[in-house]
Amino acid sequence: MNGAGNSFFVLEDPEGELRRQGPGALARQLCRPEEGEQTDGMIVLIPGDGEEDFGMLFYNADGSLGEMCGNGARCAARYGVEHGLVRDDQNIRFRATAGEIRGRRITEDLYEVCLNNPSVMDLRRCAATPEGTVECSYVELGDPGIPHAVVRVGPEAFADLDALREKGRALRYSASFPKGANVSFVCPTGPRHVKAITFERGVEDFTLACGTGAGAIAVSLGESVQVDMPGGTLSISLVKDGEEVRALYLTGPTEVESSYTGT
Repeated sequence: MNGAGNSFFVLEDPEGELRRQGPGALARQLCRPEEGEQTDGMIVLIPGDGEEDFGMLFYNADGSLGEMCGNGARCAARYGVEHGLVRDDQNIRFRATAGEIRGRRITEDLYEVCLNNPSVMDLRRCAATPEGTVECSYVELGDPGIPHAVVRVGPEAFADLDALREKGRALRYSASFPKGANVSFVCPTGPRHVKAITFERGVEDFTLACGTGAGAIAVSLGESVQVDMPGGTLSISLVKDGEEVRALYLTGPTEVESSYTGT
């Protein structure tokens, strides 16, 4: 499946066999094949606990366990609806490592999920890199939080993606971010509208879209926003009470690229 071009393998593990074998190794094998196109991550759906429809484990392409993935969460929500894991498609409930996720089906391919609220907001942080310091916003969504650095750039920066990639790689490993960070480069294009691209840890490159990155961008700007990424447009609705973020809603497309049922 993919969400705005952000691509994933989605697997069910109802009996825990995959978890006992170690999903990280399978994620590396599937997402980084010796030949063929790379995939951004692997999603493992497990039985829900209590009132939740299911659980979601997200693995990066390098096999590391991620806290959550916004585009992956929308894909998981659609998978759950279409495979009978969800009781009410207007009140989808599941749990990721970063916390509980709620979502709903809007159309056949359009889904909304409520991202985890920020647990860390440092809107003016100077990040050290070998080339010097870079001013950015640092946001962690959820607890444990998904770390994001948001860097504002001019439109000319997108003309040289190789240079921007090297800057993203340097920031991703900056000592200013103890857990590393996903790095989003952002340029305003209009009222509540931006262009962005995200260098994702675990993938170690730019991806076509990043849902939690879009959420971090909205938090850094302090308002709801449309985010144009290479794979498509994501909408973030930001609900605030004063300076406190009360909710972050991510809406965007999902696509089933292929499916298989078997062993």
